[in-house]
Amino acid sequence: MTQLSHNDLYSLEEYARIRPEFRAKVIDHKKSRRLAIGPHAALYFEDELTMQYQIQEMLRIERIFEQQGIQDELDVYNPLIPDGMNWKATFMMEYHDVDERKKALAELIGIEEAIWVEVAGFDKVRPIANEDLERSTDEKTSAVHFLRFELTQPMIDALKAGAALTAGIDHPNYDYRVETLDARVRESLIKDLH
Repeated sequence: MTQLSHNDLYSLEEYARIRPEFRAKVIDHKKSRRLAIGPHAALYFEDELTMQYQIQEMLRIERIFEQQGIQDELDVYNPLIPDGMNWKATFMMEYHDVDERKKALAELIGIEEAIWVEVAGFDKVRPIANEDLERSTDEKTSAVHFLRFELTQPMIDALKAGAALTAGIDHPNYDYRVETLDARVRESLIKDLH
């Protein structure tokens, strides 16, 4: 499994110097890591670069420069990097209007279990959701969930051979399917797989 270490990170001083260019690079990279599902939901697939950026920003904001503090951030974010047999994603429900979002989150309890990806010729893969803590209550779901999609080697082989990849959500109150992934997103996701 790919893991970031202290050696992969910039010092606070160096990061301050390169931050504009690094940030632009990550923003461009993230365009190939976002998969919209319907008008209000999106999967943001994480990888080594997105997690490096997250760690660098946390170190910058918190002014963390001591070894143990840096290691603590690595320990938090390394588990969000895919290991070659899975995809890890931040799932977000995106409503700009606060009242609309509040109403939707009350109607979408369990949505994290209704998400799926499917490699042509195989069963749908449902995510393992929120391994760190529960994000739903009896009254509402969270607008953010952390997901892990475990794939089999035959699925990976099929994707690399050109099999179609689809995704969707089949919640009673939010039912959308993405038949054709943007080629850049598909290619980026396949690069995550060994």
